Amino acid sequence: MPSAFSFLGIFANTNSLAMKVAVFSTKSYDRDFLGKFNTNNEHELTYFEASLNAYTTNLTLGFEAVCVFVNDKVDRETVKKISRNGIRIIALRCAGFNNVDISAANENNIKVVRVPAYSPQAVAEHAVALILTLNRKTHKAYNRIREGNFSLDRLIGFNLYHKTAGVIGTGKIGAIFCGLMQGFGCKVLAFDNYESDELKKKGVEYMSFDEILEQSDIISLHCPLTPETHHLFNSHAFSKLKNGAMIINTSRGAVIDTSDAIDALKSGKLGYLGIDVYEQEEKLFFRDLSESIIQDDLFLRLMSFPNVLITSHQGFFTKEALDEISVTTIKNLSDFEKGFVLENEVQM
Repeated sequence: MPSAFSFLGIFANTNSLAMKVAVFSTKSYDRDFLGKFNTNNEHELTYFEASLNAYTTNLTLGFEAVCVFVNDKVDRETVKKISRNGIRIIALRCAGFNNVDISAANENNIKVVRVPAYSPQAVAEHAVALILTLNRKTHKAYNRIREGNFSLDRLIGFNLYHKTAGVIGTGKIGAIFCGLMQGFGCKVLAFDNYESDELKKKGVEYMSFDEILEQSDIISLHCPLTPETHHLFNSHAFSKLKNGAMIINTSRGAVIDTSDAIDALKSGKLGYLGIDVYEQEEKLFFRDLSESIIQDDLFLRLMSFPNVLITSHQGFFTKEALDEISVTTIKNLSDFEKGFVLENEVQM
């Protein structure tokens, strides 16, 4: 349960005519950027550090809208409770919506809107950063130098030039990632149910999922979390990898079966793992747990591997992305309040 302090709401304005919005899972940057684009106090934003779930729905009393992020749990029970409290719209300040029960929202006449694209460059570039850091071990070199250790032992990497990069999902982020890897001189293979003619013209070769696994030196995941992609990377998929292959995940944590990934790391089949997302991240990410005992044994096991690099869902975290997220979120709320067509509505 969140601490008592996390339940404290911070009011952005007192305009009684504005739509009242409860903003959950907020950090200082959420307040800064949403406030920046909430011009003329168009909406009355109240910020809560607590996440929205079935146990915190009492905080939505007196509000018309909720604004949530990736780790808020808006399941059927939560939707029913916030509907009874008068919530008419759920505004996601992210692209993914797997944490919201869309069917339950439809049944309770609650609209759901999202930010379908904010800065695909930010996430694609972060995926490349994970690759370069894991490969050239710059994080380890940095720590060594600070301790006066100038040895190059165990810091050897490999050239990206002429390596084969596999891309799972060629939407906006995946497409940009393809171009970045081609810039390093990589051969780029891709798997997606909807192939891009534009990428094909640029030299990207579409293949089956199994062919990607078998031929790629590096595989980067850029697919949404759906029933079909849940644990897409499991023991069966890992068994088909090139020995020592690198996997990068900046999409959704549950695309990878963590337990199976650990087994693949232990056997050496998986040579490198870089993740910006984790399937149980809602208990860990976006908070300071430096003085806490982490209870997630799988996460601790991952942390024990020298060839694993974890960042805490920061792929989106650039000024440009935060600007776009805030602009779109405010627009989504304004369009709803004014009765306009919701161009970013999630419909199932």
